[in-house]
Amino acid sequence: MFILGFYEDDRAFGGPEEGGCWYDTGELVRAFGSERNEDAAYARCRRANHLLRFFQDKNRNVRSTGSMAYSGGQFSARVFKNALPAFFPEERPHYE
Repeated sequence: MFILGFYEDDRAFGGPEEGGCWYDTGELVRAFGSERNEDAAYARCRRANHLLRFFQDKNRNVRSTGSMAYSGGQFSARVFKNALPAFFPEERPHYE
């Protein structure tokens, strides 16, 4: 089973290694569906993200997650297998 959810996007500082790195994070807002077929789940997710981009582009007050002035309000649809995590990634990435 593939579960679809809406997440509020953000960025986090990963640490000083390699001169510092940032990585994408997200907090679950709500689940919005499920699919048995992986291709169907990703197709539905792409449609949801297309609509999200359309409406977020109309609200030009929301800055990109890459901006230092970002203060929330950017959302995306994501697909996970079997369960939606409350946050992603579940563990901070470690770069060597």
